[in-house]
Amino acid sequence: MNPAQRILVAEDQTDIRDLLVLNLRAAGYTVSETRDGLSALALHTEAPHDLLVLDLMMPGMDGLELCKALRARGDAAPILMLTAKATELDRVLGLELGADDYLTKPFSLPELLARVKALLRRAEQLRAAIAAQAAPSEAGSTMVNGDLEIQPVKRLVKVRGETQEFTALEFDLLMHFAQHPGHVYSRAQLLSAVWGYSHDGYEHTVTTHINRLRAKLEADPLKPEYILTVRGAGYKMRECPVGKA
Repeated sequence: MNPAQRILVAEDQTDIRDLLVLNLRAAGYTVSETRDGLSALALHTEAPHDLLVLDLMMPGMDGLELCKALRARGDAAPILMLTAKATELDRVLGLELGADDYLTKPFSLPELLARVKALLRRAEQLRAAIAAQAAPSEAGSTMVNGDLEIQPVKRLVKVRGETQEFTALEFDLLMHFAQHPGHVYSRAQLLSAVWGYSHDGYEHTVTTHINRLRAKLEADPLKPEYILTVRGAGYKMRECPVGKA
């Protein structure tokens, strides 16, 4: 782990915030903390962080509003949303607005630290890939499926000739499908393979990311051609035509 990695914790409950900050610092991260969304936005704008841990319910600007504001301005920093609410709607809203993952309170600290590590690792891979785009001579295969082109080394995706921007998690999910065309995966299997965990109640994380993939890949997301639903079983990428250039 890079000790310079910076994490912003925005949580209005003092005891939870203190516990998060203590454990993240003990894990070697540089941590900023605040109790509300507006100050979190100001802190992140002044000195960008590598990851944000946001409580769903905060005074001034809640986690959903903050997430929406960051994504609207093109900020791709990974976001882990914390929620005490049990309704699926709140979880789905956070993911639809651009959060990368969420945890429902109460949660275990080892689980939170594992999620943080995984999100930061993906973000590092994405930054390295962006840097690699400046080196066109770098070797690497290209995966092709119809009008979809994926350059794994550069983590670059083109759809119908146009480059599309993907978050680190979205790209990893797309790559998992592309590497196994025609293979049907349940949501629990995708959680385990791509997110690195499998817990009941978190399947909506997969569903929302599938929707986000389709919004970027499909000419008509309501009639998908690439990421297909297999009723009662899960999802798969279409089999043909797939190849490597």
